[in-house]
Amino acid sequence: MLTHIVCWKYKPETDASAREDHIGKLQALQGVIPEIISISVGKDILGLERSFDTGLVATFADEAGLAAYTDHPQHQEVAAMGKVIAERVVSVDFVE
Repeated sequence: MLTHIVCWKYKPETDASAREDHIGKLQALQGVIPEIISISVGKDILGLERSFDTGLVATFADEAGLAAYTDHPQHQEVAAMGKVIAERVVSVDFVE
């Protein structure tokens, strides 16, 4: 199993509506991309100096599943949105 984790730190000018839209579009990927085994998306609740604003954890059977997800047009659309509204994005992918 492959775990894919992404965190977004939004630009200060990114309003609550844009943040919720981004989260909703990320959550909607579950029903569209069949290679996703599970996906969980949520906003940070602690607000620490080191905190990012939104996090995603998704699982895939293997690297081929992650590649299919990465290349999927709906993922490409939400990834482009994230690049526009975030000042920083970090990720890690690992096999359990």
